[in-house]
Parts: sequence; structure tokens; C-alpha cells
Amino acid sequence: MAVQIYHPFSNFNFSNTKCFLTGQPLSSTEEKIQVFPAWLMSLYNLQDQPFKLLDESIATYKDLKIPCSAVINETYLEPLETEIAEAFAKGYEGVKALDEHRLFLWVAKLMYGIIFNELQAGIKMQHTQGEEFNISQSIIHKFSHLHLMLQSINLPIQFEDFKPYSLFLFKVDNNEKEFGYRDEINTQTFALRIKDFGLVMCLQDNGANGSYHRELFDKIKDETLHPIQFEEFSGRVFYSNYLFNRLPEYEVMPLGEDIFIEAMPLRGFNSKPLFDEWMNKTYGQVLENFWKNWGFLLLEIIKNPNQPMSFLFNPDGSPITAASIELPR
Repeated sequence: MAVQIYHPFSNFNFSNTKCFLTGQPLSSTEEKIQVFPAWLMSLYNLQDQPFKLLDESIATYKDLKIPCSAVINETYLEPLETEIAEAFAKGYEGVKALDEHRLFLWVAKLMYGIIFNELQAGIKMQHTQGEEFNISQSIIHKFSHLHLMLQSINLPIQFEDFKPYSLFLFKVDNNEKEFGYRDEINTQTFALRIKDFGLVMCLQDNGANGSYHRELFDKIKDETLHPIQFEEFSGRVFYSNYLFNRLPEYEVMPLGEDIFIEAMPLRGFNSKPLFDEWMNKTYGQVLENFWKNWGFLLLEIIKNPNQPMSFLFNPDGSPITAASIELPR
């Protein structure tokens, strides 16, 4: 029997009666797993911390759950969580040694779990107001492809000579008690800064942001960063992924027992650059948000509109060392 891909966006079924990953009927609506894994929540006492959803409602980290078959969880998701937890426990070196695709699957599962909760909240709110749930086709396009790629955890899906993501990993001199987490679900950008590392991932760009920032990344990837330096780099990536103006397309080809996914060229027939024009004022607003811990304001950040404030490089382009930064971690 041919392998069946599950397409939840074809009929928009986000109830608690079906497994989020396979669409299999569940024995109970209580058959769920946590979006943020228990091991991570316990490390940083996140269980009762507030988590703000897009509709402005406040949940807690432990409130965020997704319906999942016990068999799927035990067979595929729990082993992944164990693998990631063990790697994270070793810090930067453990994460660096991880298989990148396994890390992608873990981030994708977490991101899709948040998306699932956002969709449920949005559908509920629209129905309460007597309206049909409405969401843009481009967002559905992105979300459905993320879900397709997430199914490579339980289906024999092969990626044909491409990675669907860009990944940036750094050693960071963090405050050991801090849980630094950030996401942007519309662009599918993710950042996590804990222990002695920080990682940023763009989940649906086919490596475009990796190429866009390659020169900068190569200059600092082997350095231990101050947290404000990591947040600056994160801000650059979150902003560039906002500027990324393509919707990646894929060819899905069943072949024997396997399913092959091939990425269509991002440029296609479009001569327009892959990224819209970088605007320093908008980037400064992003930085102001990412630098909240240190209280820098937009006017300070873009005092020189042509060269926003940086803790990564001096005005002459020379790198700034983490040890020379006199700010709290």
C-alpha cells in the first residue's frame, strides 16, 4: 500500500479528535502531548509562565498542547525529544554534533504545535463572532509545507539535494538561568538562547537566509558571543526573513516505498531579487525589540541612519569581542 501523506489544510481539520501528524482518529480528546516538552519546561520553570497568542489571549506554556496518537508519540516523537534533550544537556558542543535534520524536525514540531494552537484559537474566535475563519493563501501555503516536511519524522520522505531551512548556531556567554525564546510564525523564524549556545532557524527558506548572511556568519561563527551580539544577529535574520519575498514550491514524487521532495528554483521566472530592500529604520525597530533587556531605544540605535548601532562590528568593520562589552548578560 502506498504511503499516505496527511494534508490537514485541505479540509482545515484542527480538532482534538485527530492526530496532528497523521490524521488518525484518536481514542479520546485527552490524547495530547505538550508543545514545549516537559524536560525543557522543567529546566526553566516555564509551566505556568505566560505565553501570548496572536489574538492577544494569554495561555501558559503548559496549556499549549496538540492532539497526538500515543503510538506516534512513543515511536517517533519521544525518541526525538530524548535525543534533543541529551544534546542540549551537553550545551553548544552537543547541539553542534546533532544531525541537522533531527534538529530541524524538533524545531518544526514545536513551531507547528504553536501554529496549531493559534489556528484553534483563531477558528474559535471567528465562530464565536459568527464569521467564517479566514486566512491568507500564502500563509496556508507555508504552514502546509512545514507540516509536509515534519512528516519526514514518521514517513519515508527524502529531500532531493536541498535543505528546507537555514540554521545558525553560536556559542553564547549566557546567564545560565535565562530562557531566551522567540518565534515569528508567519515567516517561520525561530530563535533559542539557553545554556552556552544560541540558535536561529528559518524553517521554510531553502537556505536563502543562510546565503544572505554567509559572509557575516563566517566572520563570527567560531566566536563566543555576548547575548546582545546573538540578539543582534537574530534581529538581522528575523528581519531578512521578513524581506524574503518568495514562496518556495516543491515537487512531491512517490517512488516505490519512498516519497521524494524536490525544491523548485527560488528565482523561477522572476528577475526580482529574493529579498526586498533593507531599510535601516525598520531594522532599527527590530533591534529595539530584540535589545529590550538592555533598554536601547530606536533613536539611539539609528542615531546614524546609514550605520545603525552594532555590538558585532565597529564602524570600521572590525569585529567587537564579547569580553570588551560592558553590559550585563
